[in-house]
Amino acid sequence: MAIYLNPANNEYIETKNGQIFVDKSLLINYTNKIMKTPQKYICISRPRRFGKSTDANMLVAYYSKGCDSLE
Repeated sequence: MAIYLNPANNEYIETKNGQIFVDKSLLINYTNKIMKTPQKYICISRPRRFGKSTDANMLVAYYSKGCDSLE
C-alpha cells in the first residue's frame, strides 16, 4: 500500500497553471529509469526556494491514480 502526499493534486494544478511553472520531465524520466532498482531512493538537496516541493508535487501528480492526466 502506498502513501500519497497530495492525493487531490490541487497544489500541483495551481502551480502548473501559474506563470512560474518549469517542466522538469527529465526528473520523471530519471525516476522511471531507477524505480525498480536498488538505487530507487532519490535525495534532492537544493537551496531554499529552488522548487523541491514543486518537484515532489509533480512526481505525485504523475504517479498518482487520483489525477486525470488526459488533458
